[in-house]
Amino acid sequence: MITAVPFVLTAALLSPAAPAAADPVRAVAQETVSAGATGVQIRTVHNGRSRTVTAGVSELDSRRPVSPTGRFRIGSTTKSFVATVVLQLAAEHRIGLDTSVEEYLPGLLPHGNEITVRMLLQHTSGLYNYLRTISLTGTELEKIRYQHHSPESLVAIATARPLDFPPGSEFSYSNTNYLVLGMLIERTTGHAWGDEAVKRILRPLGMHQTVIPGDRTRIPGPHAHGYQEMNEQLVDVTELNPSIAGASGEMISTTADLDKFVHALALGRLVPPALLGQMTTPRSAAEEYGLGLQTRTTPCGIPVFGHTGGIPGYGTIAFTSADGKHRVEASLTLGRGPSNDAFYSLIDKVICA
Repeated sequence: MITAVPFVLTAALLSPAAPAAADPVRAVAQETVSAGATGVQIRTVHNGRSRTVTAGVSELDSRRPVSPTGRFRIGSTTKSFVATVVLQLAAEHRIGLDTSVEEYLPGLLPHGNEITVRMLLQHTSGLYNYLRTISLTGTELEKIRYQHHSPESLVAIATARPLDFPPGSEFSYSNTNYLVLGMLIERTTGHAWGDEAVKRILRPLGMHQTVIPGDRTRIPGPHAHGYQEMNEQLVDVTELNPSIAGASGEMISTTADLDKFVHALALGRLVPPALLGQMTTPRSAAEEYGLGLQTRTTPCGIPVFGHTGGIPGYGTIAFTSADGKHRVEASLTLGRGPSNDAFYSLIDKVICA
């Protein structure tokens, strides 16, 4: 079992000797490690004041503290970047949100004439989630961990199965949707989706620590290691070929870079206000998912938007209030937990601190 480990506070705004109970963010970091994470870094911004709290260890054998500037795999938080590029192309009238996928990628999807770009963005296409077939847990991960996967091959897994429901009739989170969106960006621009993200988002915002790795298996620079349980043992799964996620979840970043991204979204620097409104408006309150962004109303009444992310060994949070004054980004390097509910609890506690 993982035992509780010392944590490190990296902020000039709070004395390192202050008890966890006196600081809710510090307490959340401690709770997250106690719930099974091997390490955590939490960056918070409240009314212009930012700080980063870390807890746990960056590697179990060494017991080195988590770096407050370390990189990590952001998993499905990648989807917000892909959606932002698609919305920018929509603003340029190069993509129609209510145009069928068939018009852009003829023959790719059996029901492509019924599935629109909007449905892909909001997970209402009905496309089967290919990751229901490819297990990324336990010893099954070891079999495919270093393999290359093309988006075409992964989409083919999904299209070999019937739709989960008629397009547009229901919501069901499917990573397949964002693989198709990555292919759509490439077909529209002539460039890989990652190259467009670099040109349109990463470079303009100065997100110099953010990487779109392709087939590269290592995380460059300082980083905490991620773990996964296999045969009742924790196995280091930091290295893997993230092409298994592609446009649905392959990116690597830092909490500081993710903060630049969500802040720029909130300030309208990336997407025009009308389209940002669509990104942050779910079809219904029950769905809490717009166009590439999750929405949430915190217990203190502050509505936020952003995205969580998960990939073997890592969990990610990147959320902002609509006015950009309250933000939280976090990386959890996973061991034997915590549960998905803990991600949303972390958002609520930090935003309302």
